[in-house]
Amino acid sequence: MSSEAPRPPRRLRSAHSSLAAHGEPFVWLTGGAIAFAIAMIVGLLAFIAVRGAATFWPAPLVELELSDGRRALGEVSGRERVPAVDGRPACDRTLLKTATFEVTGNHFEWFDDRAVTRTVRPQWATAVERLEGGRFHGVPVRLVRGETTVAEGPERAWEEFRRIHPDVWRRVREALRIDRHDRGALQRQLRAARLAVVQAELRAGRDSPAHAAALAAERTVAERVHERSAALDAETARLRDENAGWGLEFEAAGGQKRVLPLAGIVRAWQPNRLSPAGKAGVYLARWWEFLSDDPREANSAGGVFPAIWGTVAMTLIMALLVAPFGVLAALYLREYASRGPVTSAIRIAINNLAGVPSIVYGAFGLGFFCYVLGAGIDEAFFRPALVADNQPTFGTGGLLWASLTLALLTLPVVIVATEEALAAVPNSMREGSYACGAGKWQTIRRIVLPRALPGIMTGLILAMARGAGEVAPLMLVGVKKLAVDLPIDGTFPFIHPEREFMHLAYLIYDVGFQSPNSQAAKPMVFTITFLLVAIIALLNVAAIWLRSRLRRRYVAQQF
Repeated sequence: MSSEAPRPPRRLRSAHSSLAAHGEPFVWLTGGAIAFAIAMIVGLLAFIAVRGAATFWPAPLVELELSDGRRALGEVSGRERVPAVDGRPACDRTLLKTATFEVTGNHFEWFDDRAVTRTVRPQWATAVERLEGGRFHGVPVRLVRGETTVAEGPERAWEEFRRIHPDVWRRVREALRIDRHDRGALQRQLRAARLAVVQAELRAGRDSPAHAAALAAERTVAERVHERSAALDAETARLRDENAGWGLEFEAAGGQKRVLPLAGIVRAWQPNRLSPAGKAGVYLARWWEFLSDDPREANSAGGVFPAIWGTVAMTLIMALLVAPFGVLAALYLREYASRGPVTSAIRIAINNLAGVPSIVYGAFGLGFFCYVLGAGIDEAFFRPALVADNQPTFGTGGLLWASLTLALLTLPVVIVATEEALAAVPNSMREGSYACGAGKWQTIRRIVLPRALPGIMTGLILAMARGAGEVAPLMLVGVKKLAVDLPIDGTFPFIHPEREFMHLAYLIYDVGFQSPNSQAAKPMVFTITFLLVAIIALLNVAAIWLRSRLRRRYVAQQF
């Protein structure tokens, strides 16, 4: 007889029960959910990137000849199918960006394909960006200076324009710089001298020697400012006199002629004659203007540099403010506070604060930071400004109060992430530190915090991502529709956080919903959105790089 024990009979299971037992359906379900979420995120980002990055590409100009004899010149912005209505057959129609508002009365116009008899791309069709008045489309006829024709005909007029316009535009920029920066510096000197007089009067009285000395200093400053202002007036007059009279005459599609001053032309190009390299040059030049210049035309044209600066500065100040408070609060709750109903209530309150609408934080920031704390600072340190101009310094919205408000908004995110990071540090490392004779704070500073830093950085990344895209609180505590002067200057303390600023997220709202021409502003909305996403991504990448370095440094004790 064999000594082997008889094997138990093999139990047969159906394929269905096997899949359910091993969880394959749930694996497919969770994997499909992840794939769907990734597809949505990638699709959204790709849509924003394509629409935003394509805004400044020089599209060709087409001329439509209509059955009623009219002509229209512009960029094709869209096409759609019009369904049959009231017996009329369905047809396609084209949306044309005519842009020449003073001639056509419209920025955009729809044209039925049935009414279009001929479509051409004129060789000399020109797109012109202006300081005021928006875009202009037409064919150059002649270049003039006053009553004198300098060059006639599309080819010669365009060549002379390209030769002369860079110098004209340089003089325009120089005059604008003088008016904005040099005259602004003089006005700040006058205001500082006037505030010194008021301060001397408040401290020592109107008949005191200090007040008399301040008055004498004010007169000296006023004389120096007057002399400097006269010199600036002469310089700007010279620049504008050199530009005076220069103009480029265009013929619109309807035959109307307009002379555009060269000093009012920002840029002009002829897309139907441009090579791919020429189109790329125009594209990059328009992007550079967008990133480095100030906005114009109700924020629907020009650049967004003040908004970029305000967004980055507010996000970094917010991160510097929220990080220490969030880490200290989490350290106390995790390492020092004993478990009990009070600690549990605090944790519940922190979790609930993460769900409070952001506009509530904005109302709190306006009421506490601006009207209470800011008003107290003005009364204590900036009373001369209140007396002289009745203008609050810190008692109104500004960069500092906006950063503090968003720091409060994102504080629960940092606290929760820091607590989780501290909890993930093994207790054995704490006990080993205590066994070596280290105290509580030494253990936290040398053992716990370094190992928890990557997790703390994760919370800070989430806080920066949320704070940079907020709009509602900023509308109450400091953001402004147009603030081309940055809150920095050459006087101490160089950065003035009490001043109002521009923000990309608010700019999206303003351009998209407050613009007088919503159709023309639509491409700019996508472009600003693309830029905001890119800036947040760059800030997050920098934080992730720092987090990865911290992880490599403590790789042996990673959690």
